[in-house]
Amino acid sequence: MRKNLGVLGLGKSGIAAANLAVKLGYNVFASDAGSKREIKKLNKKINTEFGGHSDKILDSNVVVKSPGIHSDIPILKKAVKKKIGVISELSFSLGNSKYKKIIAITGTNGKTTTTDLTAKIIKSVYKDSIVVGNIGAPLANKALRTGENTHITMELSSYQLEDTPNFRPDISVLLNITPDHLERHKTMSAYIKAKENAFINQRRGDFAILNYDDKICRRISSKVKANLIYFSKKALNKGVFYNNGKIAIKVGKKYFEIEPKINMLGSHNIENILAATAAAYVAGVNPKDIEKVISKYKGAEHRIEFVKTVNGADYYNDSKSTNIDSTRVALESFDKNVLIIMGGRDKGFPYLPLKKLVKDKVKAIFLIGEASNKIRKDLSGITNFYDCGNIENAVNKIYKISAPGDTVLLSPACASFDQFKDFEERGSVFKQLVRKL
Repeated sequence: MRKNLGVLGLGKSGIAAANLAVKLGYNVFASDAGSKREIKKLNKKINTEFGGHSDKILDSNVVVKSPGIHSDIPILKKAVKKKIGVISELSFSLGNSKYKKIIAITGTNGKTTTTDLTAKIIKSVYKDSIVVGNIGAPLANKALRTGENTHITMELSSYQLEDTPNFRPDISVLLNITPDHLERHKTMSAYIKAKENAFINQRRGDFAILNYDDKICRRISSKVKANLIYFSKKALNKGVFYNNGKIAIKVGKKYFEIEPKINMLGSHNIENILAATAAAYVAGVNPKDIEKVISKYKGAEHRIEFVKTVNGADYYNDSKSTNIDSTRVALESFDKNVLIIMGGRDKGFPYLPLKKLVKDKVKAIFLIGEASNKIRKDLSGITNFYDCGNIENAVNKIYKISAPGDTVLLSPACASFDQFKDFEERGSVFKQLVRKL
């Protein structure tokens, strides 16, 4: 008898999970709260509903919940009451995958760059390797193509980790923890607990790689049961650290030094490189191979990405800066004369921590989106402001007033959902506008 499987949410991971379930022989019913739309990549055998979640999904033996959906919505409470299993796309996909090793990377900032770099290093040595998660395709898209020698590198958000409490990767990487997503998690302690799921189920023989320079990472490292490896921009007695322009690898009784060419701006990218180095090394990659890949790596899209020089001003796309800490990191990467585009959907945090950096480095802030008034209020009196409304107006205004030697930076410190589908679309629009100048 075929089992019934329900899918809540038809975003990227929901569609992938539903299609995987059909291939595995399930009867699949998918429910989405959004308006009715045609989804070209969805298998035609899947029955759907839109505009809300009816009780139809309670006919399922198991429900796969998309990470963007809160666990406390009424239909999920009903499912739990009926003792219907509710699992994440990650759990469902892992249960139907084969693999040699899983490298799981999380943190508030730097996840995509670190995951992308780690995956490229792994791929340079282990040809049977894939990269999945927030960085691109959900694991469900590739689960049935995995084998016993597959290395899986994955970028995981706090949403995904929160929904997968039994997760146990071979190698976990926790880059940093700063306030974010409190609209979902409500408290910092709940947010931190979600991040801890990256390593909390690991055992002796596994590896947990944590940022020694991050106070929260250091504090929660006491909960690690795996082999703990710290990375740091400062010298350590053991671990992976930056030492006079070189990367030192001091793990166990072995010591190596590599000196890769670093092609990315910002001290935060040193941390990302150190984390990727540690992950690749404990996955069995030779340090010289790690050095070669880092030296060729130019960085991930939408992360302090150089776009073009126009009339002597350099334009950078940092659309991935969706929180205040990531915008702080971006500003720290430049000296002065910054013209910054900020705004979007506010995440509920004050912008005051940026005040000193803005005063020291920013010539003007060009405001866009819903958070404009709050940003102006929090950062008033220290720089000039221009109310632009949207990115097109901001780019046009900057083009008229920028001077040679200026740095133009899209680093919004906000989510993109007030005006864009996601931060990728926001960054792509910015780049298109700049390239037309």
